[in-house]
Amino acid sequence: MKDIVKLLVSVIACLVAGFIGSIFTNANISTWFAALKKPSFAPPNWVFAPVWTALFVLMGIAAYLVWRQGLSNPAVKTALIIFIVQLIFNMLWSLTFFTLKSPLFGFVVIIILWLLILFTIIYFSNISKIAGILLIPYIVWVSFASILNFMLWRLNI
Repeated sequence: MKDIVKLLVSVIACLVAGFIGSIFTNANISTWFAALKKPSFAPPNWVFAPVWTALFVLMGIAAYLVWRQGLSNPAVKTALIIFIVQLIFNMLWSLTFFTLKSPLFGFVVIIILWLLILFTIIYFSNISKIAGILLIPYIVWVSFASILNFMLWRLNI
């Protein structure tokens, strides 16, 4: 039962982070974002919600796999702290890019986010190989999002 609660808390916490990020995002998609010049490889807007939802679920499962190893383990504590920091930067990107309407500042934040995801993968992998593997789609998507963010900045300066 304890493991089920930890799994639910982990997944729900990640989905809540995604929801908070969407609050910063949604108000500007049909206005400011719609007016931006976009690169040819930009996906349609409807793609983002299901992709991010799946990624947040995978993040939650990965966090659970690490958390269930016990908070008394210093490596687990460190890994989860890095995970929480990257989750904050994930939300911060939505704030900087969409609410502040700053593709440049968003690009700086997403590069920091990418590095934090990499550190999370490394730390998680040392505790649970599966947890590290579950984060690979996340870093791949954020790599794509970083390129997209950079191009949005370049096309709209």
